[in-house]
Amino acid sequence: MDYVIRPLTAADEPILWEMLYQALQTAEGAPPRDIVRQPQFARHAEGWGRVGDTGFVAYDAKQKDKPLGAVWLRLATETKATPELAFAGKSGLRRRGIGAALLTQLVKASPQLSTISISAPANNPAVRLYERFGFKIVRQGERDVTMRREA
Repeated sequence: MDYVIRPLTAADEPILWEMLYQALQTAEGAPPRDIVRQPQFARHAEGWGRVGDTGFVAYDAKQKDKPLGAVWLRLATETKATPELAFAGKSGLRRRGIGAALLTQLVKASPQLSTISISAPANNPAVRLYERFGFKIVRQGERDVTMRREA
């Protein structure tokens, strides 16, 4: 599959809402769409385009209006000391290299990136992808892991 990757802009907030929904789909099925408006998920997309927000979106090269996946980073807020990384690929298109290409773009664009926080169980396939990029689990909670990569 041919795809193109471009940086996210403030106008891409709707794409991030859709990508959040895609990230929450599992083999057991899709949750209700409004789940992304719950605070623990909404913080990843709401008000996108703040100072420090950075990320990339991948599109099918032939259908530029259909995003395939995205990776984005929100810098620390008053309550979070570690930047939060969000990552999503459309269901059915995972494990095709799109995620690795997106993460490569983010790492290249943010060479100073050394610590990230992801809200995912340690057995999430994205954790293995981050490990391939040199990130290591430095803290594991009940529902999330914090990973660090030496820059």
